Amino acid sequence: MALTRPTLTRRGVRILAAVAVALAALTGAIVWFAGSEDRALDGACDGVLPVGEVRAVLGEDAALDVTNHTEGAFGDKPAKSGDKAAKSGDKAATSGGKRANSLSVRCRIAAEGTGHIAVTVAGSPRPRAEYGYGELYAAVPGSHTLPVPLGNGWSGLFATDTARLGDAEDGTATTAVLLDCARRGDSLLITVETALRGATTLDDPATRPDFVRTATATAEAANDHWGCDAPLGKPVRTVGLPVNEDEYEPLLGAEGTCAAVPTASRSAVSTARETARDRAPRESCVLGTRDGSPLYRLEAYYGPYAEDARSQYTRDYDYENVTPAEKPAGRLGQSAYWAGATCPRGAESALYLIRAADADGETRRRPDLAYERAALAAFAAASATHHGCAAPSLPKD
Repeated sequence: MALTRPTLTRRGVRILAAVAVALAALTGAIVWFAGSEDRALDGACDGVLPVGEVRAVLGEDAALDVTNHTEGAFGDKPAKSGDKAAKSGDKAATSGGKRANSLSVRCRIAAEGTGHIAVTVAGSPRPRAEYGYGELYAAVPGSHTLPVPLGNGWSGLFATDTARLGDAEDGTATTAVLLDCARRGDSLLITVETALRGATTLDDPATRPDFVRTATATAEAANDHWGCDAPLGKPVRTVGLPVNEDEYEPLLGAEGTCAAVPTASRSAVSTARETARDRAPRESCVLGTRDGSPLYRLEAYYGPYAEDARSQYTRDYDYENVTPAEKPAGRLGQSAYWAGATCPRGAESALYLIRAADADGETRRRPDLAYERAALAAFAAASATHHGCAAPSLPKD
């Protein structure tokens, strides 16, 4: 029996044609949406986001949500983003007679069920008009833990709010990389927050480099993209954990950021929490009693971090009319001393601070001011030498 092809009516032809058009449109939409995600990633953070590293961390097949904002200029090069601010032909501003950089880049890539990566790139120094209006640069957590240096030839930090296995923030870390550009006095600060859910833990040394590599890869791309021409470090294979509050040691045996700081019998200073230095743009040393209870916190700030600290202290202590922004050394009310040092190649002057843990506003009980000045002098001198800066200017009384 011969098979015969059924005859299509005009209505049937129209239905089939409509179905064909719908399928073509749907296929095109799928291709368009997939392509739009790739285009969004390629253009994120003014094109310096390392897409391969991001996908490796968040998942090769994960659907990603990308948000992006870019404005300002670095040197004479405006950002290429489609943002209105970036299209304005922004040129490098000036700050107190010095060249300033208005470049501000932010992008966030989120994968449902996996986590997110948030990247900021900021040019330094900032325009003076930004001073006193919040932080100039992305924050690096360090109130409960001490950030550790990246090492491997990088000037950078690895920081967390907690370094304890199983804590709510166990899968979240911030990496900062500072690029000291060839152009005198200019730098780029790249800060990356990586938050991963699930079984990921910072306690696993094999996992920690995943939290770092997006930052170093972004720094490499930014270095080329904005003509920074800074020396770069090597791949980070291992990175230490930030130092917890109970990880103290005898001060007399300190070999890192607390090295050379004296003990004090009157103040009962005998223990220290410290990290290695290793070109970190921010250093911390916490001095404590025999049981580790904190008594003093010493901080060293370089480059953008020194600029940011001066900006904030100018705001917070403006009523005293004596701030680190106005003098190289001095005393902040009754609560802290500061010192400063000139650093090479026109970089922001380094800033060193000592603050008593028991300082409550202006209330101090029997402050050991002579020891505070001595501790600050020893800390600042050792740090300045490590960074190649001049001998620090110190407070007199």
